[in-house]
Amino acid sequence: MPSCFSRFACLRVLVLVCMLFSQPLAAEALQEEILQLFPKATRIEPKQEAPPVYSVYQLDELLGYAFESSDYSSLQGFSGKPIRLLIGMDLQGVLAGVRVLEHHEPVFLYGLGVQPLLDFVDQYRQQPISRPIIVGGRRSDSADGESTTQFDGVSKATVSVVILNETVLQAAMSVARQLLEGFASGPLATAKSDLYQPMDWQRLLDSGYVQRWTLGREEVEAELGHPLSDFPAFEQADDSVPFSELHFAYLNAPSIGRNLLGEAGWQQLNEELLPGEQALLVMSSGLYRHVPADFTPATATSRLVLMQHGQAIELYDMNFNNGEVLATLATPLQAVDAHILRIKTHAAFNPAQPAALQLNVSLRRNHLVESHSHFSRAFQLDLQLFDIQQAVATAEPLPIWLRMWQQRIWQIGLLVGALILLSGVFIFQQRISAHSRGFHLFRAGFLLFTLGFIGLYAQGQLSVVNIFTLLLTLGHDFDIRVFLMDPLIFILWSFTFVSLFLWGRGLFCGWLCPFGALQEMLGWVAKRLRIRQWKVSERRHQRLQKLKYVILLGLLLAAFYSLSLAERLAEVEPFKTSITLFFVRSWPFVLYAVILLGLGLFVHKFYCRYVCPLGAGLAMLGKFHLFAWLKRIDACGQPCQHCKNHCEIGAIERDGRIDYDECIQCLECIVILNNDDQCVASISARKQAERAGRQQGRAGIIVSDWQPEHAG
Repeated sequence: MPSCFSRFACLRVLVLVCMLFSQPLAAEALQEEILQLFPKATRIEPKQEAPPVYSVYQLDELLGYAFESSDYSSLQGFSGKPIRLLIGMDLQGVLAGVRVLEHHEPVFLYGLGVQPLLDFVDQYRQQPISRPIIVGGRRSDSADGESTTQFDGVSKATVSVVILNETVLQAAMSVARQLLEGFASGPLATAKSDLYQPMDWQRLLDSGYVQRWTLGREEVEAELGHPLSDFPAFEQADDSVPFSELHFAYLNAPSIGRNLLGEAGWQQLNEELLPGEQALLVMSSGLYRHVPADFTPATATSRLVLMQHGQAIELYDMNFNNGEVLATLATPLQAVDAHILRIKTHAAFNPAQPAALQLNVSLRRNHLVESHSHFSRAFQLDLQLFDIQQAVATAEPLPIWLRMWQQRIWQIGLLVGALILLSGVFIFQQRISAHSRGFHLFRAGFLLFTLGFIGLYAQGQLSVVNIFTLLLTLGHDFDIRVFLMDPLIFILWSFTFVSLFLWGRGLFCGWLCPFGALQEMLGWVAKRLRIRQWKVSERRHQRLQKLKYVILLGLLLAAFYSLSLAERLAEVEPFKTSITLFFVRSWPFVLYAVILLGLGLFVHKFYCRYVCPLGAGLAMLGKFHLFAWLKRIDACGQPCQHCKNHCEIGAIERDGRIDYDECIQCLECIVILNNDDQCVASISARKQAERAGRQQGRAGIIVSDWQPEHAG
């Protein structure tokens, strides 16, 4: 008991230590990843909230921003979970690189390995986001010389890398529109250039074109929790002087800017402002000015920011007229600091909407303690000063899943045509199966199409992993777009689901499964080489059939415990090795797939009959099929056993009934029934008819010979 107790105590201590240090360690690891993107960085600021980015500096020079894709994009990967990336971007909108922080894409976790994924993201380094980035396809050059950037995709992982690319671009453009020049549209309200009325200082104040904001000492002391005398900078301050008094005005409107700056100053302002930029005049007096005494001209002021829609907009000093702003201002104010501050285009400030000026106060009590607070003054400009533009409804880019469908349109058309053809074969199976040779040639050709086009080329192999993803997303954050990402997989699953309730599992397992087609072709090879087939007794056959249901149950339980564990255990399916990766994989997986295929040379479709969890799942749903399409006659099983002996999958009972849970609907039994030279009952009936005809013929000869003698 003491030993068990001590082990339990140690375990609790270990868990506590992990909880205490996991966050710092995670933060430290993220810092290392950012340094990989910005090797020259000497300082990384903590993550800010709006927008959520890490500002990266070399000494005091801003190099760019690092940000996590999960803060900007919720696109789900092929596994049903987002791909989490760390993205670096410089101030010109050029990507410093992309790092993969977390992903659950099965093809990279348990198939190709992680290296192809890392090679793919390396292509983003030094790529400008101003040019569209596409994965695969042909390079598209426009008439004006602007072209797209083409990335090499990853074979066998097309969907995953297209989603990753979309995630990078969504996140990067979102950051660029908020923080970088040239990526955001100008304001939706522009000052009327022809609206001007001469006004003096008092009229500007009375009309609200110039606004006054007085911040009293009492308000500041109440917010800081200390009297100003506790702060060394204000020990000798005059009690009659307000803490801060500010006057501010929006200069882009001629009725304000021309009256304040005069004609020459107004013209100079418009020459210095870049397209889409706006200007704000700020003058302050009192104990605490809007810029500190050591303020560096032509930089952003840290004490003053503009707030709109909950976003902080930085204000940059224009160093207008070499800083001698007061010399040009038509104002009676004296002993004030005055600056014309630039609002950059990317801030997307709308002067016709409510905003606020925020004064950030930072006061030092001693060399260890510093108090911080901020104060806001709301303001609304006169709407008559502006031309208000309605927001232009920019064309939303096509959803990524729709683009995937457009890119694979010919493959979709070919697959849909093949499914329509196959449906016709099943609907008119009685007529078509009457032509034995033609039907066998059609089936062989369709299986070659399934293996070559659906499987190896279009990567349309369905898997039990798809069922895991569906079951887990149905209960949490279901998004059909995850399944629409791969159009061929979506179409095949939709068709298979419908066909389960019409014909049962057999249509997919016997006709549309690439691995099943590969096994059937190995059966052709076995016949050609005359390889002797192993005889599985009826009793053992019944027991082995249950194995695949046990495997399915185990996988489903594992999926609800851990999807990653279930994806690993799903390697019981050799589909990824043989079809998706075409045996280009580590040797244990290849050996496992080869063994299963090798067994198929001696036991027809060994994997399908006894191991396949996907077939087991389809069989359970297929129990609710509406029609028993496979025709039976009275002679089937009583006494005829020809179809049973000819059924290589072992799905016909001794009494002639068909086990639809195991039947792959190869339609071979229907071919036998509808061909008089193959069906034993038909052959027997024909022989009986022939014997009866011969007997009648002999009887007619005897009668004809006897009648003349009787007459004589």
